[in-house]
Amino acid sequence: MTGLSAKIAQAKVAAQAAGLLRARVQLTQTASSPNQFSCEAQHYLNFSSNDYLGLSVSPQLIDALVEGARRYGVGSGASPLVTGYGDAHAELESSLCKATGHEAALLFCSGFSANSALMKTLFGTGDSVVADKLIHASLIDGLRESGATLRRFSHNDLLAAQRLIKAHQPLALVTESVFSMDGDVAPLSQLYKTCTQQGSWLIVDDAHGFGVLSAQQQANAHNCDIQVVTFGKALGGQGAAILGSRACIDFLVANARDYIYSTALSPSAAYAVNCAVSLAIETGELQQKLTDNIAYFKALCLQSGVAITDSNTPIQPIIIGKLESLQRVFEYLKQAGIWVGAIRPPTVPKGSARLRITLNVNHSHSQIDMLVSCLASALSSER
Repeated sequence: MTGLSAKIAQAKVAAQAAGLLRARVQLTQTASSPNQFSCEAQHYLNFSSNDYLGLSVSPQLIDALVEGARRYGVGSGASPLVTGYGDAHAELESSLCKATGHEAALLFCSGFSANSALMKTLFGTGDSVVADKLIHASLIDGLRESGATLRRFSHNDLLAAQRLIKAHQPLALVTESVFSMDGDVAPLSQLYKTCTQQGSWLIVDDAHGFGVLSAQQQANAHNCDIQVVTFGKALGGQGAAILGSRACIDFLVANARDYIYSTALSPSAAYAVNCAVSLAIETGELQQKLTDNIAYFKALCLQSGVAITDSNTPIQPIIIGKLESLQRVFEYLKQAGIWVGAIRPPTVPKGSARLRITLNVNHSHSQIDMLVSCLASALSSER
């Protein structure tokens, strides 16, 4: 075996030996049974989904997707600058602007594409950007491709961020609202104040925060210059949007190659997400139920001796550390019919392999009881 085939085979062997080989898992699930699926003839309770508000299986969103397909068809048929931008897209952009206070928005087919396009379109060789050490891979990839100089500060370290901004006067600081692996929240107001004083923009990846955070913590036009909202988490759909000033969005429309040369987001998908924005933002009932489930889980962990972090978001990491221990705990839970994310390096730093537990509004207290009981048993055997 030679050439590219040999390279692929060697990479697979190395990943397997290190316990880091990634592979897909085929599931069977239905909207009528939220948080449950089967895999290889086994049934599991799912604590690994980012569908925080349960909207992906809500009757309202399902009806909206069907209605959107009836009105507009299934696909957009072209890129946005040809004939792929229609009423459904414009209405969703308007709703997102109303919800966040930004002047304009731009839709993408995925959050990864939106983040990557934003970084490599705004920045270039000779530009300076400061970022939290734990920003998403899509942001890092986009910045690397842009050629900009990236300087990273220790995670959520406000003083370190301020020092870098004052020393290097970057064009922008990049962070997340809620960090996907730790579940903690960035100090957006303080970061924005520092950025404004130094003439830098604050760019916030709001993938895991939109529709989840309290009014005091939410990213919006009052505490950031650019906000990236993804639709596949709390909004239960698919796609993403970049929100910012009209001048910024017009610049991206004219220059972002990922936007210019990609088929536009399906209008039926945009129509459904527009419905989700209303459901997620307007009532507050879903957020309250989610908050109650998070509090119940944390209290139960405290009672059961399960060590958790300070996260008050739906992302509840259980730090295991060693890969071998992580695999044993994961398999214990799996045998008990519970599915959680088992996150390994390089997704998280070395020595911090973890279970990534995610809660949503459709989890019942009895299901959370089962999870914590199994967690306590699995972790006690690793002490």
